[in-house]
Amino acid sequence: MQFTKLRLAGFKSFVEPVELAIEPGVTGIVGPNGCGKSNLVEAIKWVMGETSAKQIRGNEMDDVIFSGTSNRPGRNIAEVGLEMENTERTAPAQFNDFTDIEVTRRIVREKGSTYRVNSKEVRARDVHLLFADQASGARSTALVSQGQISEIVLAKPTDRRKLLEEAAGITGLHSRRHEAELRLRGAETNLDRLDDILVALDTQMQSLRKQVRQATRYRNLNDHIRKAQAAYFIIRWDAASGELETAISLLKESERAVAEMTGRLSAATTKQVEAASCLPQQRQEEAEAAAALQRLMLERDSLGEEEKRIDAERQETETRLSQTSQDMEREHNLISDCTAAIVRLENEHENYSRESNDQNEVMEKASLTLKAAQGSFETLNGETASAIKKLAEDETRRENLIRRRSEVDARLTRLGHEKEILGHQIQVQKENITENNTLSDSTTNLEYVEAKMQESRKALVTAESRRLEAMKRLNILQNDAQKTLSAAAELTAKEKALSELLETGDPDLWPPLIDSLNVESGYEAALGVALGDDLSAPTDEASPVHWTSLPDFEDITPLPMGVTPLSDYVSGSVALNRRLSQIGVIKDSNTGQKFAGQLKQGQRIVSLDGGFWRWDGYTATSDAPAVATVRLEQRNSLKDIRQELVAARSKAVSVEDRLEAARIDVDLATKEESGTRRASLNAEQIFFDVQKSHGELHKKISEINANLSVQQEAMVRVVSDVDEAGSILATTISEIASLPDTAIIGKEVETLKSQENYARTELTEAQSAHHNLQHQKLERRDRMQNLADELAAWKERQKSAASQMEQLEERQRSLLAARERFSAQPDKICSRRNDLLEKIEVAEEVRRKTADHLIVSEEKLTEADNDLKLAGTRLAHIREERVRAEAMADQNKQTMEALVERIEDQLNCSHEDLNEIAAMKNNTTMPELEVAEKRVERLERERETMGPVNLLAEAESQELREKIETLNKEREDLIKAIDKLRRGINELNREGRQRLMSSFTEVDKHFGELFTRLFGGGRAHLELTESDDPLEAGVEIMASPPGKKLQVLSLLSGGEQALTALALLFGVFLTNPAPICVLDEVDASLDDTNVDHFCTLVEEISHSLSTRFIVVTHHRMTMARMDRLYGVTMGERGVSQIVSVDLGQAVELREIA
Repeated sequence: MQFTKLRLAGFKSFVEPVELAIEPGVTGIVGPNGCGKSNLVEAIKWVMGETSAKQIRGNEMDDVIFSGTSNRPGRNIAEVGLEMENTERTAPAQFNDFTDIEVTRRIVREKGSTYRVNSKEVRARDVHLLFADQASGARSTALVSQGQISEIVLAKPTDRRKLLEEAAGITGLHSRRHEAELRLRGAETNLDRLDDILVALDTQMQSLRKQVRQATRYRNLNDHIRKAQAAYFIIRWDAASGELETAISLLKESERAVAEMTGRLSAATTKQVEAASCLPQQRQEEAEAAAALQRLMLERDSLGEEEKRIDAERQETETRLSQTSQDMEREHNLISDCTAAIVRLENEHENYSRESNDQNEVMEKASLTLKAAQGSFETLNGETASAIKKLAEDETRRENLIRRRSEVDARLTRLGHEKEILGHQIQVQKENITENNTLSDSTTNLEYVEAKMQESRKALVTAESRRLEAMKRLNILQNDAQKTLSAAAELTAKEKALSELLETGDPDLWPPLIDSLNVESGYEAALGVALGDDLSAPTDEASPVHWTSLPDFEDITPLPMGVTPLSDYVSGSVALNRRLSQIGVIKDSNTGQKFAGQLKQGQRIVSLDGGFWRWDGYTATSDAPAVATVRLEQRNSLKDIRQELVAARSKAVSVEDRLEAARIDVDLATKEESGTRRASLNAEQIFFDVQKSHGELHKKISEINANLSVQQEAMVRVVSDVDEAGSILATTISEIASLPDTAIIGKEVETLKSQENYARTELTEAQSAHHNLQHQKLERRDRMQNLADELAAWKERQKSAASQMEQLEERQRSLLAARERFSAQPDKICSRRNDLLEKIEVAEEVRRKTADHLIVSEEKLTEADNDLKLAGTRLAHIREERVRAEAMADQNKQTMEALVERIEDQLNCSHEDLNEIAAMKNNTTMPELEVAEKRVERLERERETMGPVNLLAEAESQELREKIETLNKEREDLIKAIDKLRRGINELNREGRQRLMSSFTEVDKHFGELFTRLFGGGRAHLELTESDDPLEAGVEIMASPPGKKLQVLSLLSGGEQALTALALLFGVFLTNPAPICVLDEVDASLDDTNVDHFCTLVEEISHSLSTRFIVVTHHRMTMARMDRLYGVTMGERGVSQIVSVDLGQAVELREIA
């Protein structure tokens, strides 16, 4: 099967539909970072069934849908399709009829993915198996994404086993085995659950048989309870009717007394109304007099407050006058101070102006002196720095030459020592080549061990076949044993059920009469219909109900002619002689009516089919049910079942013995298989150890030769280094001798430093003088500015004080006028107070008279209220008595209504039908209510002691029996399915081990060869670790690049790890080629030489195995080796596009041109 085309639409940055042709050879994908190259790789993984969003750089699966840009809206659908050719018909059976297969995965936002194969919707599992069978898939090693090389390096050995499984082509086998194991666990769980259900149903069936017997007794007891309840309700109805008549009589007497007392209450109410009618007018007059008095009192109080207010305002005016005088004196002093300060500040400002003009000439002289000192210092400083620099350079060069001479001397010493060591090592390697020349003996031993391993594998296959045959025989015997045990269990259940059904009361204490009877066959129905439930009574006289053994009649009444007594066919108990002698037996029911008219008192006739005729005319046909007849038939059935049960148990013991023997055979076969498997694994381990030793010997000889070559090259390099070091030493000694004397230059430097220090001192003094003058000038200018500010402030303060003086004079004139106005107020207030006191005396007299009249009227109203209250109390008491009488009548009515509801609820009838239900006549004497109630309670208690009763037990019993039969059939089907699944899993494990070991040998071989080709030497191999079972073992990678010792992969350098991992991946390809291989920037960590080896290897594999490669790269050398290139661009931000170039056609066109 070959992959031919990849289609994308709306997937990540590929918003527009694009196609990528997957053609033979190597296809390169190039483009700048972030343009969407890896999105093509992730699209292939996604269409192959990737279920983890993190594996395709997303947080959730909806992230694969184009989410939009600033210029384009987002999409709600993404679709990726992969087209394949199936000309060789290697697809799974359900797709193998198609020559061309197209797998499509489509995702709708927030609705999930759907898979289609050739436009037909399929399950995700079908797509996984389709690609797994082709050694590819979303997690396949054929899809090498960024960082996967480092994952192989850092992976645990057990995680690397996946590479071997893909090489062996058992990835799909693992999926099928896992599915089979899940089905097996589910089937075993279902079988255990089914067994539990059958046990529970058997217990339920036994319970139902008891419930059938309880239901019959429950119905009879309900009839008795219904009659007793009817009698109880009759008594209650009569008692409630009498109580209702008494209550109605008391109610009428109460209503008459209420009418009489109501008249008395009306007269008292009239008297009270008359007394209250004149009271509001008197209260109004008294309130108006009190209000007038209150107004006068308030006016008097307000005069006192006004007098206090005026006195306070007068005092405040005096205080303000005094304060104003003080403020005027203060402002006058302030104006005098301002005038003196202004004169002083103007004089001081004039003095500073004269000093400033004199100091300008001194400042100019100091500037000229500073400039001359600064020029002299700079000249001497430059000369001193040049001399110091030259001295430092000479000293540095002398020190470097001396250090170089010491280093060359040390190097010559070290090279001499290395030359001596290399000579010794070359001699040792030559001796080792002679000692280790035993490779041919190791090859012979390896072939012998491999033959032994093949023999042990054949023995393992034979042992597995024996074990499977033993398991098959065991399963057949288990099925037979299950059927036998089921039959015995069913017979046991029937025997137990019939035994329990035939038991009545306590059979051990009082055995029923029916257990002691012997009935001739065919007469069970006749005996059952003749005696009925009487057969359940015991013969023990201690029982509450029993048979008493009486002597035979002395004068027996004969039966009609031609009728045989039933005593001739029944024996076993003397107690039945009298009863059976008066019961005749006839052959059929047709003659029963003829003999019925000839029966004497106490005689009966029964037929063999169950007909019954009594002397008083009572007749029961053979169709009428007879419980005793059924019991007799059940007793005979119980006897037959017990015989069958003995035979079934005997057969079960025999089958169990054979089953135990089969189990022993299975255990022996399993132990034999385990021993053979251990021997096979030991043989394989011995083979691997010998193979490893052979490889190590071969490797050791190769290493010795390589080391000898390396050491000889090192010897030549050491001799060349010795000659070079001697030449460098001679040159260094000559240069040291040519250097000048530094003592003379040092004296010149000291002289220049002394002259520089003197010039620096003069410059410092000139700078200090110039700075002091500059500082004085600045201080003088600041002081003159401060004097100007202070002068302006004092002038402003003088102006403000004059303005404040004018305001104070105006305030003083206003306060003097207010003092004159307050002096005239006290006389006016005294005159108004005298007038108010006279008015208050008059108002108090009026208020006193109105209050006395109001008190007299209120006393009369109180007396009328007391009379009204007494009459109301008596009326309320009488009305309460009437309410009690009404409540008693209503209660009796409610009692009767409740009694009617209770009768309808419990008996479903009206009270008129109670006599009929209770079967009482008009002249029947009724018992006491307590006696009737106790009878009902006793019967109900008896019913309650029965506990819950299932009235549908018989129907449920039949339904349960059918369900048990169905479950037994399902159990047999489950046992067959479990056996089939176990055989399938064992077969999958056996096939997986064989294919895995075969692929391990082949992958190890290819891995070693590819490692040597990629590194140009060295060696590498794989090891199985952590388990003896290949299906559980891990894979360790051992590698030895040229010139290095053998070590695990994780100890190599980064580039060596990447190249080793690539060799392993390509080794898997050579073992089980996949139709496609995708390499996403795997050459990023390789140098140019290794990239060339990598590209050569990819080309060879693509041509030899027909594997189509897609390589994502940034390396120019890799691009140049591609058959065709696809460029991924992002002309529009966030939107990827594809352009293609066929390099093969481009070369042809160039040659033609």
